[in-house]
Amino acid sequence: MLEEKGMTYTQATLSRDLKFLKVNKIADPEYGYIYALSDKQQSISSKAESIATRGFVSITFARGLGIIKTLPGYASSIAALIDEANIFEIAGTIAGDDTVLIIPHDGVSEKDIVNSLVIILPEIKTKI
Repeated sequence: MLEEKGMTYTQATLSRDLKFLKVNKIADPEYGYIYALSDKQQSISSKAESIATRGFVSITFARGLGIIKTLPGYASSIAALIDEANIFEIAGTIAGDDTVLIIPHDGVSEKDIVNSLVIILPEIKTKI
């Protein structure tokens, strides 16, 4: 299903990202095992959707760094959501008023950064 949505992942990366996102594998009587977010993670996701939908404008890359452009005043909120997710691919962010600098870990590709951001902020997929 991820490939159908234009995302490429190895099983190791997917497993690590699910662990970082605190996704739980639970038994379901109808479907066998399914993945579910905790209530806390669901409220974070709702907050992320609201902020990113309103404020995210674009992302570009230069010299291995990601640059997110936002509407004025949204950069710090989006950076905080990215940092709060604590994903492996992103070492940290620096936010201004309308720009977020994404500092990736060594060896992380632009595609990995984009895939990670889509996991954190799914609604930005249509803006990338």
